Amino acid sequence: MKFLAITLIVHRPDPVTGVRKSTHERFREVLENAVLAEELGFDGFGVGERHERPFISSSPTVVLSHVAALTRRIRLFTAVTTLSLLDPVRAYEDYATLDHLSNGRLDLIIGKGNGAAQRDLFHVTPEDQWDRNAESYEVFRQLWREEKVTADTRFRPPLTEAEVWPRPYQRPVRVWHGSATSKESVDLAARYGDPLFSANVTNPIEPYAELIRYYRERWEFHGHDPADIAVGAGTAGICVAPTTQEALAAYRPIFDSNLAFFKQADLPVVFETLEDFVERSSALIGSPQQVVDKVHRYHERFGHTVVHLHADAGGLTDAQHRDSLELFQSAVAPVLRKDIPDPPFDWGPVRPAGEAAAHV
Repeated sequence: MKFLAITLIVHRPDPVTGVRKSTHERFREVLENAVLAEELGFDGFGVGERHERPFISSSPTVVLSHVAALTRRIRLFTAVTTLSLLDPVRAYEDYATLDHLSNGRLDLIIGKGNGAAQRDLFHVTPEDQWDRNAESYEVFRQLWREEKVTADTRFRPPLTEAEVWPRPYQRPVRVWHGSATSKESVDLAARYGDPLFSANVTNPIEPYAELIRYYRERWEFHGHDPADIAVGAGTAGICVAPTTQEALAAYRPIFDSNLAFFKQADLPVVFETLEDFVERSSALIGSPQQVVDKVHRYHERFGHTVVHLHADAGGLTDAQHRDSLELFQSAVAPVLRKDIPDPPFDWGPVRPAGEAAAHV
């Protein structure tokens, strides 16, 4: 099993202290967390893309390029690249450049994105967002594979024998499809034989398990070998401590603050108590053995081989957050790496058959 640390670069007051870091401080924190993730042995570091409050992750290529310069081994993920909002040609140019700068350490997780504010910003409607996502991905996919591209597009000017530079380092880049609530992204992933990454954050396990089951069904429908399926899944929070009691005590102020925020904002509340959140959500809160057991329970339903954890402290102190990640890597990850297989592909740069990857 592989483990990613991911940030959406949320920029709001700390849920416990109420202190809101400056934009500059928040970006520095992201870079420090990326370096820490590599230091602790995580397999990947991901940066989201959002174009609305309270996020400042509108330029993941810029952030990941800086992360690439500060690290040497860890793979770089987007979480997610909102292709429904982007010109696929411009997106290709940015990501192909990043791929070279990182020596082929880039993986993409794509999705349509969500939120009315960013849809309005880019003049995307709920009615056309899925068509935009599919079209952008199809063009993006062609650009990564073909020297000259012709595409009769609806949402950007058509392409005729178009050459786009630079040509990529990885041929092709690996693209995961982010999945939260809709079958459209799942079917797009299955159609092209691409891996799936389940959001697995907001709700209990059932709706996510159903979408993954549907993905496997559509994968076979499209003629792909079931042995080649790769599924990743998110988590709703992390706090690993030597004992259950210590983990609950550390996380309770965060849960209480987030619950109050949801109620004040009139947002749906799925888990009314911390105990229910720990039991029925994907959050990894508890002793190392509790966390191992929970990941196993989810693996039984998902068959996933990649998990993402929160790279941000999210209300824990810096010391608590580091201790939690260190304990995860020393007492949880080794067990899960032994018990659960890796994805059915090499974790390094994607290169044509028979061509060796450059040293990274």
